[in-house]
Amino acid sequence: MTITYDDFAKVDIRVGRITRVEPFPEARKPAFKLWVDFGSEIGERRSSAQITTHYTPETLIGRQVLGVVNFPPRQIGPVRSEVLVLGLPDASGEVVLIGPGHEVPLGGRLF
Repeated sequence: MTITYDDFAKVDIRVGRITRVEPFPEARKPAFKLWVDFGSEIGERRSSAQITTHYTPETLIGRQVLGVVNFPPRQIGPVRSEVLVLGLPDASGEVVLIGPGHEVPLGGRLF
């Protein structure tokens, strides 16, 4: 399916920093609850992510990640997910987070 640049421009992808991580035992598959700070314009948003294979809470705190900030909130069990944190599957299908290669200002928009 081909989309136009205007279609792509509607997706608001920003950089944020993971500030808090908690286990999410109620999830169907192993997951974490995440709090991601997108800077003063957007603020902190909550999410959940099935990323327990490659990450621990300690390795996630402080990590910069990319997230879609303009999707409507989605209820995932007891968690209200407010942002879609982006990742790619590795060779075994486990999620690897996407983030900048260098430190960048929070809230920076992908374009």
